[in-house]
Amino acid sequence: MGRAYSLDLRDRVVAAVIGGKSCSEAAVQFAVSKSSAIKWSRRKRETGSAAPGKIGGHRPFLLADQKDRLLQRLAEKPDLTVQALLDELKARGTVVSFDTLWRFLRRQGLTFKKNRSAKRARPA
Repeated sequence: MGRAYSLDLRDRVVAAVIGGKSCSEAAVQFAVSKSSAIKWSRRKRETGSAAPGKIGGHRPFLLADQKDRLLQRLAEKPDLTVQALLDELKARGTVVSFDTLWRFLRRQGLTFKKNRSAKRARPA
């Protein structure tokens, strides 16, 4: 994906359009596309600035609304497996992949590894 044009260029194109030139004439003068001049002029009228909008987006976590329930369930039964949690979620109507649940748990700081301080079986 390309970078956004500089704000200085955008402002000069918009100023030319406001000064009486058509979007086509301003586009030719500043060597930008006609559609860019049109969009920048429209954005200046609507928002007061020709600055570019935010690129990309943010996807919310699929299990954000289930966070409290999942953490409570793991507090009740700490030895619950990821597959068992998946089955419980599916029973409540939330279908996610194993990896999605695993990443959610890892973000919460929960792992399924043994602690170093836990007693381990030793040979007799």
